[in-house]
Amino acid sequence: MIKKIGLAVMLLFMTFLSLQPTPYAAEGNNGKSVKLRVMSYNIHYGHNMNNQYDLESIANVIRESKADIIGLQEVDVHWADRSYFENEIRILAESLNMHYFYAPIYDFPSDQVGQPNRQFGVAILSIYPILNVENRQITRLSTQGANTEPELLPGFAETLINVKGIKVNVYSTHLDYRPDPKIRKMQIEDMLNIMSKSNKEQILIGDMNAIPTSPELAPLFSTFKDTWKEVHDHEGNTFPANQPNRTLDYILTTHGIQTESSEIIETLASDHRPLISDVILSR
Repeated sequence: MIKKIGLAVMLLFMTFLSLQPTPYAAEGNNGKSVKLRVMSYNIHYGHNMNNQYDLESIANVIRESKADIIGLQEVDVHWADRSYFENEIRILAESLNMHYFYAPIYDFPSDQVGQPNRQFGVAILSIYPILNVENRQITRLSTQGANTEPELLPGFAETLINVKGIKVNVYSTHLDYRPDPKIRKMQIEDMLNIMSKSNKEQILIGDMNAIPTSPELAPLFSTFKDTWKEVHDHEGNTFPANQPNRTLDYILTTHGIQTESSEIIETLASDHRPLISDVILSR
């Protein structure tokens, strides 16, 4: 009788274990990895290719892409008439039901008493929780002030995001647009110095304002993998959106992150086409 009771208890216990939920696993990887869809998108302060303000179309592009994490550039927050002084990143985050971090490059008092500051910068949207944020400084030559010398200014967005238990640093950046690469060289040195402090896997998203063969980008490519080049043997042109003839937008990762696919979305919602990469994070 005692043996029968012991056997019954053991069977009940085994049944209980079989009913417990299993941890999330990327397909076929037994819980050791997670798939993540990442987007890089310069939204041209909400203006489409016809230079009309249409933030809703930007939101629709992101929504339809099913991107999990998006690095944005040229984001207005109460900046000017061109975007109706709207808080673009809050509108996008609420429309998409995402977490966000905004890192202004420029932050000026409003011309109207009692109104919020005028800001222009970069941002990160995420369906996953954002644990920590920093608006880091890199070298810039301001387009808004009288100073003609490079100086350290904010606008390099750093986040720590919890992707199903995997913590990854995600950055959004927008490098200098001028033909002379001098400022971009300094910016890349600054970014690499900042990112070298992390011991996590990293994803760098941004409009680098330089094509892949530009010498100033070489230090980035020696440290990070270009997700487009990982899966394609031709250029991934993203600008201008109507007839793209150059690659300006990138998703770069540290070597512990695997690239599964990469594509460019054909849309005129901005003057840039968005770049999307599916990557695999390992536990």
